[in-house]
Amino acid sequence: MEDMSKETSVPPGEDAALALGELLREHKGAGVTILDLREMNIWTDFFVIATASSNTHLQGLDRHVKDFCGERGLDILRRSRKPDSGDDQWRIIDLGSIVVHLMSGQARSFYELERLYSPAAVLTHSSKSSKSSSSSS
Repeated sequence: MEDMSKETSVPPGEDAALALGELLREHKGAGVTILDLREMNIWTDFFVIATASSNTHLQGLDRHVKDFCGERGLDILRRSRKPDSGDDQWRIIDLGSIVVHLMSGQARSFYELERLYSPAAVLTHSSKSSKSSSSSS
């Protein structure tokens, strides 16, 4: 008799982080960056960061990430959101080993997560969106 029970407590890993990055790119997230934090800390392994072009776009990206997690059986430990807020600048979706950051351009420029975590390895980085290839520093 073999125990074929599913292990739902296995945290998502690098493949899931890369898939989330691709999902955000497909849905027009700009500057999608995946940071490998495994050598830097013990509280998470990956940051997946993307810039949304508007509050509506940010809400849509949040929904796509939520749907992705549901389809793959990934547990969302916490989602930050301000209900009925018209000025949402940053949403965090915590999957434990992966933390997804959906940010406005203004918030991303202000907080500079890539600079703050500069020792981290960058698994992937996409600097352009589908409609605009201008880079902002």
